[in-house]
Amino acid sequence: MTNTEIRTTQVKVPNGDLQIDAYLAEPAQKGTFPAVIVIQEIFGVNIHIREVAEKFAKEGYVAMSTTGYAYAPTLFQRTAPGFEGGYTPEDVQQGRGYKEQTTAEEILSDIKAAIAYLKNLPNVQGDAIGSIGFCFGGHVVYLAATLPDIKVTASFYGGGIPNSTPGGGEPTITRTPDIKGPIYAFFGLDDQGIPLEQTEQIEAELKKNQITHAIFRYSGAGHGFFCNHRSSYNAEAAADAWKNVQELFQKNLQLQKV
Repeated sequence: MTNTEIRTTQVKVPNGDLQIDAYLAEPAQKGTFPAVIVIQEIFGVNIHIREVAEKFAKEGYVAMSTTGYAYAPTLFQRTAPGFEGGYTPEDVQQGRGYKEQTTAEEILSDIKAAIAYLKNLPNVQGDAIGSIGFCFGGHVVYLAATLPDIKVTASFYGGGIPNSTPGGGEPTITRTPDIKGPIYAFFGLDDQGIPLEQTEQIEAELKKNQITHAIFRYSGAGHGFFCNHRSSYNAEAAADAWKNVQELFQKNLQLQKV
């Protein structure tokens, strides 16, 4: 594990007439690096999501302890630019309201814009892009896993995958055959919003479609167990999940020798 010096900045990414605000964490050292797109919960690109982005950039997740770019776009740019919430009941209600105004097609369009932006950065290895998402973002990265440029995916407690999709329509799980790369999914067995049968449905669909995958279920962990800013934080489950994420990204986003 490394602890390299990083730079962080707010950037704007064009998507047609829309300018998407995003948080970029990058290694200060010279080199060519893989990249990861970090997808927010319903609370916007808040301190937790920024810290996850920084964690990737600092610690490295590919062979030879190299570090990577981490990019966190705002998903509510159309309806609530600049929104950043905490974890109060009022924040939850507000975030859910913004989430309900998103659509799968808009989200995928924004992620495609993120991919194009990252590929144009001189130090990003364009064929080594992964994604990680939490809560609402855990659902979103399941969608994004269908994009050919996303090589690997980590989905944390993504709710509603078997029975819904942003904006309405066929449930996101029906897109499973289009997933391009390996995917790991992480759930807490005490998560009141994601029944065990939903995680079993996801696992069965991934298996049926021969998608490389692993499902991790943590006893005693509830929704949001990875976030140390939430009362539901579970340090043991979070540490094990991060170890498995590191393993996943190290295996699938290795730098090519040139």
